[in-house]
Amino acid sequence: MKNDRVNIVADEVLSNNWYTLKKYTFDYLSAGGQWERQSREAYDRGNGAVIMLYNREKQTVILTRQFRIPTYVNGNETGMLIEACAGLLDRDNPEDCIKRETEEETGYKINAVEKIFEAYMSPGSVTEILYFFVAEYSEDMKVSEGGGSVQEQENIEVMELRFNEALNMVKTGEIKDAKTIMLLQYAQLNQLLTKNGQKEHFQLSQAI
Repeated sequence: MKNDRVNIVADEVLSNNWYTLKKYTFDYLSAGGQWERQSREAYDRGNGAVIMLYNREKQTVILTRQFRIPTYVNGNETGMLIEACAGLLDRDNPEDCIKRETEEETGYKINAVEKIFEAYMSPGSVTEILYFFVAEYSEDMKVSEGGGSVQEQENIEVMELRFNEALNMVKTGEIKDAKTIMLLQYAQLNQLLTKNGQKEHFQLSQAI
């Protein structure tokens, strides 16, 4: 539904190198009934998908570790970040994207995934919507060592961690990636790794 309180006046491309950075000029109708001229920058890198792989029998999850330059220049001494497997949508849908990324990054070929929600990850400056998935994995699904795409210069380390250890790494600050924290908390709230395999889906309304 269109927002009648917003009228985009102009958009200017500031950078179109790796992705697209635009400056938007728009009029916004304030609560007081006055139109205000504003300008904001928005970075368009496309939309993405992320997945938490878990194994109930082993009580483990699959995560990755790789160098992230934005974190390196903003306080992360090594620049290495522990994350759930993720990737940008190309021309495929989120489900096909995350299956492809899972095999490329982790080496596991997953056939069945479950979408759990979607979210804007940095709505103040980035247009991206991220689609969140979970899926069970087993050793017979492993088809390669993973590590990412050579063409995209990815150097990804695959990590299999005890679920409780991963949760503790959020507390200690060893895991600082937002999407990964969200997936770990979802898994904990919904008891995805309970040995009886019974998921009790947590209703957000119960927490409000």
